Amino acid sequence: MTDMPRVLALGLVAGLCVLPCCSKGSGSREGESKRTDAARSPGQTVSRKVKVEFFVMSQCPYGVQVEQGIGPVMDKMGGDVDLTIDFIGEKAEGKLASMHGDSEVNGDKVQLCAMKHFPARALAFINCMNTNPGSIPGNWEGCAKEIGLDAARMRTCYEGPEGAKLLEASFDKALARKASGSPTIFMNGEPYYGARSEMSFTRAVCAAFPEDRPALCASLPPPVKVSITIVADRRCKECSAKLWKGYMQGPFPDAEFTVYEYTEKEGKEFYDDIGLTMLPAVLFRDEVEKADNYLEVKRFLHPRGDYLELDIGATFDPEKEICDNERDDTGDGRADCDDEDCAKTLTCRKEMPRRLDLFVMSQCPYGMAALDSMAEVLENFGSSLEFQVNYIATAKGDGFESMHGQAEVDEDIRELCAIKKYGKSHKYMDYILCRNKKMGTASWEECTGGNGIDAKVIEKCFAGEGKDLLRENLKVAEGLGINSSPTWLANSKFPFPGPSPDDIKTQMCKHNKDLPNCAKKLTGLDAAPAGPGPGACGN
Repeated sequence: MTDMPRVLALGLVAGLCVLPCCSKGSGSREGESKRTDAARSPGQTVSRKVKVEFFVMSQCPYGVQVEQGIGPVMDKMGGDVDLTIDFIGEKAEGKLASMHGDSEVNGDKVQLCAMKHFPARALAFINCMNTNPGSIPGNWEGCAKEIGLDAARMRTCYEGPEGAKLLEASFDKALARKASGSPTIFMNGEPYYGARSEMSFTRAVCAAFPEDRPALCASLPPPVKVSITIVADRRCKECSAKLWKGYMQGPFPDAEFTVYEYTEKEGKEFYDDIGLTMLPAVLFRDEVEKADNYLEVKRFLHPRGDYLELDIGATFDPEKEICDNERDDTGDGRADCDDEDCAKTLTCRKEMPRRLDLFVMSQCPYGMAALDSMAEVLENFGSSLEFQVNYIATAKGDGFESMHGQAEVDEDIRELCAIKKYGKSHKYMDYILCRNKKMGTASWEECTGGNGIDAKVIEKCFAGEGKDLLRENLKVAEGLGINSSPTWLANSKFPFPGPSPDDIKTQMCKHNKDLPNCAKKLTGLDAAPAGPGPGACGN
């Protein structure tokens, strides 16, 4: 069995861009909500408005999600809601910075300029950009034209000192409100932790009016009560029924729970009867299709007997050996690492001195930041450090599935081709670091040529052996149960958090006392949040 079972990273459950990774089973909702036009929202009908505050990052998929969720609410009740949107970032060494890089900083600026100069249409403009967050800020002019904003006026603000001044003030406001995760939401000054769909926001706003309410609130249908069955296993900490009840009560606050414990006879029989293969399991009945937040989970639901099972990326196999409990769980006379079930797990993995493994998704912003940190680390240690990049995706038939889509699969393959063809002295990093800077704004070919990476070599590999390289590489993460980008292993065995070059250096020196340059101080800024953990963009 695996050592690090996947944790659900759906935005409706645990989506915060402060979370330290991108995880399999999670994903953004680009373009899934209807675009809104706040200019059509009605005037004020109540004596006191509801104040709603969003603190987001313009390229965070979870920030995008809440902006799309609130859009239709503002269309219907905008005159009765005081909505403000501010951004999370920092001012480091005199420069404005954000988690997803300069493109996000510029996206924040242009959206603040819209809010300043065209407040009635700003949310429509933002949600136009949100249909393709990866193209922010490059899609702002097309959206300005579509929504009817003066592009020249926007450009003057965005590219001039006004945009920077607006963003610095917005960062300061987020800091003052202690908003470090995107999204952080307040309603009438109180933290909001509920679900993020249109109906959830509508119900929450209606409940928050201090006096009279808009007419729409009186016509809302009563929420559907959802029955949720959880199959847990007390031997696995990620399989805790209490944990999964907590996750589910966010999107389904009135849920009624039934819990089966696998280690008990009734739980084992239920597990077998409906054909489960991994734990934990979260199961719904058909009535979930009428629930407020059904669309939030629809694409993650699959038939399982008479139930609908939520795909949470469960990896705990209760019928296999548990590798660290000093017991023979399967009755075959072999316990823990002596059992074949444990051969590929992290617990039983052989230590490889001076080797650093990094597991990433090539288009996960946290994975990209982790690879960016490695430039300084590799320069510090030189040839004394063996560095291995591994990718996280799922092989499906002749193809692959990855959190950020086919484009990420293609980039995984190209980067593996670069690693194979230009492995000497980590030359491949020239390609990867260039791609990290230009991802979504330039073609991959623009990261070849002048840096000594031949585009024809990469292209030939991509069309030929590339898929086999990825298929083989994915077996490493799969065998270890690693699904969070980035995940670091010192000496190919010991997980550690490595947000900055100096943190990475310190961890490697901790496990390898004879490494050179351990006394040298490297960059200590939080350059790359690190897993394992629930996603992010974690979902």
